[in-house]
Amino acid sequence: MSIPLPRPVEVTGPARDGGRTHVVLPAYNEAANLPALLDRFAALEFADGVTVWVVDDGSSDDTAAVALGAAGVDLQLVRHEVNRGLGQAVHSGLRAVLRVAHPDDIVVVMDADDTHDPALIEPLWAEVAAGADVVICSRFVDGGDDATAPPVRRLLSRCAAALFRRIVAVEGVADFTSGFRAYRVSLLDRAARHWGERLVEEKGFACMVELLLKLRHCEPVIREVPLLLRYDRKRGASKLRLRRTLAQYLRLLVRDRLAPPPHWALRGPGA
Repeated sequence: MSIPLPRPVEVTGPARDGGRTHVVLPAYNEAANLPALLDRFAALEFADGVTVWVVDDGSSDDTAAVALGAAGVDLQLVRHEVNRGLGQAVHSGLRAVLRVAHPDDIVVVMDADDTHDPALIEPLWAEVAAGADVVICSRFVDGGDDATAPPVRRLLSRCAAALFRRIVAVEGVADFTSGFRAYRVSLLDRAARHWGERLVEEKGFACMVELLLKLRHCEPVIREVPLLLRYDRKRGASKLRLRRTLAQYLRLLVRDRLAPPPHWALRGPGA
C-alpha cells in the first residue's frame, strides 16, 4: 500500500521515560474542527514528545492545508486520494507509524472532530507505564460520560457495547466502540506481522471493534480510563450512519465467530 509522506519522518527526543507518543487522527472533511484540536495538542506540557499523524481520507475541503499549517505541533500528513472510509484511514495511519516507531512508543488513535481531549493522553501513558498494552478511553466507567452526543448515537454505542460484552467478553473492556485508545507499538507490530494488510479490513466505524477483537488473540492487558465526550465542540454533521454501522457490527460478529483461531505465536514469548 502506498502511503505518501510530505517530508522525511524524524522521531527523536521522547518527552518521558518509555517512549514517544504517536497520535493517529483519521480525518475526512475536518477543516473546521482541526484548528481547535491541534491548538490543544500544541498546548500540552509534553507536546515535544508527541507526533500527530493526520490521515486525510480524500477530503474535499481544506483538511490537508489546515493540518500542514498547524503551529507548535510535530505533524505528519498521510493522504488518500479518494475517500476510503474510517477503517482504512486508521489502517493507513497505523502502518505509517509502525514504519518508524520504537517498540517502547505508544500509538493513540482518536477522533479529529475535537470531541476527544488530548489531555487524556497523560492518563493513557500512566496506564501503559503500569503494565497495560491497550488503554481505552471509556464512556461507560465511573467518570465517563457522553451526554452531549445525539441520542441515536448514544443508543447505538450502548447497544453495541452490550452485544459485544455478551458475545465476545474481552476482559477489561466496557466500551467496545470508543474511538479513543492507546496501544503499545510492540503489540501492534506483533499483530501487524501476523495479519499484514488485513489488520484492519472494515471500512466504517466497526473498525475499532475489529482491531480490538484481533488484538485480544495476543492476550493483551487492557485497561480503561474515563472519557468525557465533548460532542458540543464538534462542528458539522455526524458521519455515522445507523443502519450501515449496525450491519457492520453484526457482520463483524459473524466473521469473528466463524474465523479459525489465529496462530498461537500471537500470544508472544512464553505463551
